[in-house]
Amino acid sequence: MVLSWDDLDRLVATLADDVGRDHDVVLAITRGGLVPAGMLAYRLDLREILVAGAVFYLADGGTHAAPVIGHFPDASLLAGRRVLVVDEVWETGETMTEVLARVRAAGGNATSAVIHYKPSRSRVLGRPDHHAAVVDGWVSYPYKAGA
Repeated sequence: MVLSWDDLDRLVATLADDVGRDHDVVLAITRGGLVPAGMLAYRLDLREILVAGAVFYLADGGTHAAPVIGHFPDASLLAGRRVLVVDEVWETGETMTEVLARVRAAGGNATSAVIHYKPSRSRVLGRPDHHAAVVDGWVSYPYKAGA
């Protein structure tokens, strides 16, 4: 599935309606979550966007044994705050699960939001708190190279 910018905007609008306006800060998971997080922050009138640097998928299509988290916000930026963690897709769910656990360990109240949820590919217990659409196959986002 190839998404246009208009498609993405409609999906983000759907996600924003589902998420609601009860968060203090957005935490974007790199790289895929950066654009949706920014778009969602505009719709939810949130001005603070933090970034979690995460790598799970390799260029050859494989994965690391577990998500590798590089940059992560200091606990003082998360403690006692309602944190909306955003990524473009919940495929295996492993990256989001790891980031949510780190936010909670820092004292934040974490909620997950993704554009696409792939339940047939998930390898973790649970599911995203919020998602705009359910898909099975590959999704090509308009902001990714070669899209």
